[in-house]
Amino acid sequence: MNENLKNNQNYVIAIGRQFGCGGREVGQRVAQLLGINYFDKELLIEASKASGIQTEMFEAVDERTPKFFPSLWPLNLAMAGSTFMSDVPMSDDNIYKAQCQVMKELVERNSCVIVGRTADYVLREQCPVISVFLHAPIRDRVERIIARGDCDTPEAAEKRADKANKLRAEYYNFYTDKLWGHADSYDLCIDSSLLGIEGTAQFIVDFVHRRLG
Repeated sequence: MNENLKNNQNYVIAIGRQFGCGGREVGQRVAQLLGINYFDKELLIEASKASGIQTEMFEAVDERTPKFFPSLWPLNLAMAGSTFMSDVPMSDDNIYKAQCQVMKELVERNSCVIVGRTADYVLREQCPVISVFLHAPIRDRVERIIARGDCDTPEAAEKRADKANKLRAEYYNFYTDKLWGHADSYDLCIDSSLLGIEGTAQFIVDFVHRRLG
């Protein structure tokens, strides 16, 4: 059941996260506890359905700073199942804008948890937004990355985490007027290693009720 707070107005919990700190799991659990929708990679599928642009196009630029000149997709390659053929380029930036429009439409229908993708900034003027940033010590993130099978060694896991975080920071900083991972960019910053997935999720839910209830 969709649990709306504060005058039954839809709201969003926007979760930023370091790679390997359990952001997906925390976000899913928060959504379950509140009875609201959850979007992470699912957002790319929704954006593809709404725009007619192939999901692969969204995946290729997902949480990456746009490359305006080399990254131009001909619409005849980008449009999924469309009979419209054109040589007009579809830039990374236009794909980002299509994704933002989908986020706005989703929250018009229901409250939700959205992981990443500058949701806190995109939706800031549309509805109540609780912005959360999850982080954890590198040793804990490395253990999680290896445990879920993303990498085989601590060295590879740390390298992948550093690269992913750099891309996320560049993306967030480019599209917003805030700084990724800085405390003053968020309502709440949590070390997910201290309370674990369940405890972190419960902490966020309690904060949401105190803030919006």
